[in-house]
Amino acid sequence: MERKLIVASKNYGKINEIKKILDGLPFEIISMKDAGFVPDIKEDGASFEENAMLKAQALFDLSDNMVIADDSGLEIDFLNGAPGIYTSRFAGESTEQSEKNRKIIYLLKGIEPRYRKARFVCSIAFVSENIKFTVTGTVEGQISEKPKGDKGFGYDPIFYVPEYGKTFAELPESIKNKISHRAIALQKLRKKLDNIFF
Repeated sequence: MERKLIVASKNYGKINEIKKILDGLPFEIISMKDAGFVPDIKEDGASFEENAMLKAQALFDLSDNMVIADDSGLEIDFLNGAPGIYTSRFAGESTEQSEKNRKIIYLLKGIEPRYRKARFVCSIAFVSENIKFTVTGTVEGQISEKPKGDKGFGYDPIFYVPEYGKTFAELPESIKNKISHRAIALQKLRKKLDNIFF
């Protein structure tokens, strides 16, 4: 019977990306919903790594299967690293994403480009019976002066990548999926799992 790797997510776009990058590993990758688990996990860690591990461990304890979980967010230097681990809750959980983007642009109004540095961070935790670890990927950029682009989601329209001269929401998926924080973290995860399973 093929072993299962449960992804602590209900986001099928994210799960498909994970399946592509982890293709060829000796297990079936499924969402927690498909595995029959929809736990309400408290994310009260002090870092992306801690929150990812809290999610992965909680789901492992319920399912007894290998689990991966991620936690990601946006860090803005001028705002002392905020919103950071509170990225999804920034300006209130029920606030529309476009409003969150506008608020960040407002907070940086009149600030020179060199002080608008920011990064996306993604930490992924892996938990199995004998092994647990986290990997982290980051991508550097800066906050744009206004939202641009209609691809992607979340803070992508205000995250500008100078070497491409575009925001994440303007970049083709083929490029974003190579340089994104999640893609970098997943490549690190792939390398570690290759060493464990082959």
